[in-house]
Amino acid sequence: QVQLVESGGGLVQPGGSLRLSCAASGRTFSSLAMGWFRQAPGKEREFVARITWYGSSTYYADSVKGRFTISRDNAKNTVYLQMNSLKPEDTAVYYCAASIAPRRVVPGSVDYWGQGTQVTVSS
Repeated sequence: QVQLVESGGGLVQPGGSLRLSCAASGRTFSSLAMGWFRQAPGKEREFVARITWYGSSTYYADSVKGRFTISRDNAKNTVYLQMNSLKPEDTAVYYCAASIAPRRVVPGSVDYWGQGTQVTVSS
């Protein structure tokens, strides 16, 4: 069983930055594809970003491309989401997600979820 624990959420002004972290345990981290989803009030959960288990490929939703960066540190069993130029529409609960390789972190193919961390972008 894989446990995912997110941290780093909070309140930030428009244009600001936050870095989310997700610490994984329970399985060899390098065997996990990792990603982030988010869910705003009244909306469905949506894909944000994902990174392959070996870390050489990343993918982003069009809404965050150029502003968010996903990365991973296999030595620390942690995946990160650096969020820059934040907008009010980025406000949501952000969820860390993991899939056992070679499965990908895409909707319908996620094996494990974190509990979520709130990100609020407001002045």
